[in-house]
Amino acid sequence: MDKREFLRTVGGISAGLVLGPELLAQAASVPAATLARDEPFWGALRAKFKLNPDFINLENGYYCFQPEETLEGFIGHVRHVNYLGSRYMRTVKDDDKLRVRTRLAALAGCSPAELIITRNTTESLDTVIAGFDWKPGDEAVMANSDYGAMLEQFKLQARRYGMVNRLIDLPLNPTSDDEVVQVYANAITPRTRLLMICHMVNITGQILPVRAICDMAHERGVQVMVDGAHAFAHLDFRIPDLHCDYYGASLHKWLSVPLGAGILYVRQDRIAGLWPIYGDGSPDDDIRKLNHTGTHPCHTDLAIENAIAFHEAIGIARKEARLRYLQRHWSDQVRGQSRIVLNTPADPARSCGIANVGVEGVKPADLMKILFDQHKIWTVAIDGGRVRGVRVTPQVYTTTAELDAFVKALRAIAA
Repeated sequence: MDKREFLRTVGGISAGLVLGPELLAQAASVPAATLARDEPFWGALRAKFKLNPDFINLENGYYCFQPEETLEGFIGHVRHVNYLGSRYMRTVKDDDKLRVRTRLAALAGCSPAELIITRNTTESLDTVIAGFDWKPGDEAVMANSDYGAMLEQFKLQARRYGMVNRLIDLPLNPTSDDEVVQVYANAITPRTRLLMICHMVNITGQILPVRAICDMAHERGVQVMVDGAHAFAHLDFRIPDLHCDYYGASLHKWLSVPLGAGILYVRQDRIAGLWPIYGDGSPDDDIRKLNHTGTHPCHTDLAIENAIAFHEAIGIARKEARLRYLQRHWSDQVRGQSRIVLNTPADPARSCGIANVGVEGVKPADLMKILFDQHKIWTVAIDGGRVRGVRVTPQVYTTTAELDAFVKALRAIAA
């Protein structure tokens, strides 16, 4: 995007995001990696969020609240739908949802015919898992570090249909893509029908080589479902370029949409093979058969457009660069220090904004409590399998000074 196009895009979304001509011009002309270090630029963007001054929020990965412009837009949508009542629901709602779906599909790089709006990643991926026509003895492969809600859904299918779940352990600090791909390849058998993988592992922030895994699985006749909860609007990519069959994500995380919105992508030729959870009159090859929502809070769907506008004004390349810079800013300061354990790959290309850190001898729940009670830093404890620590998820508004305070707290606890 050239300077003129960047200025036009930012100026066109709303008056509230005007950061001043100097900063806008700088953003248009400076490489993303350089801009990622420009605290005045990101400080101006920080002013667009209403932040709680009582603590440092380093747990944006679960839910990132909206910037004030998106929030005000959302409240406006609530008032508008409430004002029109059933007339809106019966005459306007469907056209509005199609418009939002179309814009989301453009952001994802796919056709609107391959994407629906759901409530979250869990609903999206559970729709696929439950929609498979499982037979006794069929197998699915997944990782122990995958999200619990989907693992539970696979267990349910095993109880119901007699299919078999095969779990693998991901290497925490892989030295190559091939190392990760081979772990999944070794678990595939002639009975394997579906592979579930994370785009970005939620507890450690590790980015998996999704396309390489998908290509390997397809060569063996196995379909691939990707958990993109933490990758969508975090990393710069197009879903079709990943070569996956299914992709689910939440929009209340890195896109900062109000709670209650997610996406499900189903490759066009895979739609007909899925059973819908709810009865619907849509044709078998129409993805809308998977999206029978009934009466739902459609004002949340409308706010997706506001969130996309804010996101695109920043630019995904700039956003990714900033998030990667923030993570490395703090993690590089503590990696290798006595009693501090990083559960995120050392290779900068294998992570972005998310990282996980622990302190030897301190339980994750205790570490989380100490950080908040004594240092007013909010994180989340992760204690499962080989990962024991707190997950740290800054957002674009996070400052390096806040991360320095986190580093200081970690060192004090470790000492």
